[in-house]
Amino acid sequence: MIDKKLQAFVPKIVLGIDPGLARMGYGVVTQKGSQLKALDYGTLTTEAHTPLEERLAVMFEKVQRVLKKAKPDVVAMEELFFSRNVKTAIAVGQARGVALLACGLAKVPIFEYKPSEVKQAVAGFGAADKQQVQKMVKLLLGLQEVPKPDDTADALAIAIAHAQSSGTQLSEAVKRLSKSPVNSTFLKR
Repeated sequence: MIDKKLQAFVPKIVLGIDPGLARMGYGVVTQKGSQLKALDYGTLTTEAHTPLEERLAVMFEKVQRVLKKAKPDVVAMEELFFSRNVKTAIAVGQARGVALLACGLAKVPIFEYKPSEVKQAVAGFGAADKQQVQKMVKLLLGLQEVPKPDDTADALAIAIAHAQSSGTQLSEAVKRLSKSPVNSTFLKR
């Protein structure tokens, strides 16, 4: 077991997943102390009008490839929430299930977060809008621009939320950034 004082200096790799059947965002973030860096991010897709079982199999294989490439220490995933469109919620749930299965088979621990918890951790406000969260993702990871599509930025936000909640000083950095007059004005634009 690594001494707690030394643990802050050992990089940890967090894979964030924003589940979906048509598009599943992923973001790989390395955390060393309170420092975060994006290693890889993107969106996994499946073809519309393809039988459901084929789409799920394709998504499963793609998640497995990301896991093999990233070699994460943990996976952070958004909890399933029900929307008005039950058909969409079921499809998201099925895609989420294959992602959970891939992580389970790879023996990678999974942590789940509600959308409001992700917003709170990244933007310092549980009801932050999508643009505020995306701007904070860009700022916290030192990216040149907000990752696109939204699923990718959301996955990075989920990874950041896990890093923030895993006992680092990042929460204080997020609070300072969100309270700074310059950054609070930037986030409201």
